[in-house]
Amino acid sequence: MTTTFTLEEINKVAKDLLATPNLKKVITFHASMGVGKTTLIKELVKELGVTENSSSPTFSLVNEYESETGATIYHFDLYRINSELEAYDMGIDEYFYSGNWCFIEWPEKVPHLLPLDHASIVIKSLPNGKRELTLKND
Repeated sequence: MTTTFTLEEINKVAKDLLATPNLKKVITFHASMGVGKTTLIKELVKELGVTENSSSPTFSLVNEYESETGATIYHFDLYRINSELEAYDMGIDEYFYSGNWCFIEWPEKVPHLLPLDHASIVIKSLPNGKRELTLKND
């Protein structure tokens, strides 16, 4: 799936992503800084029924949210991770294999710890101010 959108249309993009048949619950987000990874994840979290404010877990590495239905959602920002061992020591693999939603920014910091069975989103900034999103969910 590939789509082009403006940031004003991000809510529709989040709805469309979550409507993807058999969407994997572990999703990696690949994009340059400032392209909109966190903004999209905030919309996904909201669409999943989380009513509290969500934010980037830049300093805590992971934020945990609970939806109105009791579902748990994890949002990782691994930008500040120095090594895979650091991530492993924090128990990151337990989160990834929990069966809960896991949205992962900067997954290239832990390439050997990611589950083989995950979805991947690549976001690119276009010259006209729009974004191009590609979802791989094979």
